[in-house]
Amino acid sequence: MSTDLDELDYLRRVELLARDLVEHAFGEGMLSCSPDPDDANPLHRAIDELARTLRHYHFDGDGCVDERPLYPIAGAGLIRPDSDSYAELCGRLGVEARAEGWALWHTWDNRHQPHTLVTTCIATTEGLLENWARGISVLPAKPDRSQLVAVVREWAGPVVLSPDHARESGLAGQ
Repeated sequence: MSTDLDELDYLRRVELLARDLVEHAFGEGMLSCSPDPDDANPLHRAIDELARTLRHYHFDGDGCVDERPLYPIAGAGLIRPDSDSYAELCGRLGVEARAEGWALWHTWDNRHQPHTLVTTCIATTEGLLENWARGISVLPAKPDRSQLVAVVREWAGPVVLSPDHARESGLAGQ
């Protein structure tokens, strides 16, 4: 192995090796891809946990190698200029239309009042949505202040609920 790997390349290498391990375990019938059976030994449990963890699709801002804390959100969405209602949505959110569009994050304050964060975190939101489409619950890293453009004191705009929030709300599978 090369010793001149930076931290991110090292982590990618470890992830690829872990994927190989999971693939071989599956091929040998050692991987259950479901809750561990009662008679699973420690190796079986470790490989199953590794397999569940590897389903995560990594993206910038996913908190895996980020120093910022994870940010709890109930849902996320993107509004883009190619939408017929883009200008109207921007007006309701109190932001100017822009070529890249906006990312919307549904969150709440310390009194549990709903808020929509309008952010420039487009790539992070795309990564969240990619994971959520696979049923994988992930939270983003807390956005930098420079990435927050507006806070709307309600849940506004088209969003996809996080898998955890959908389950907690009783909306999963609907």
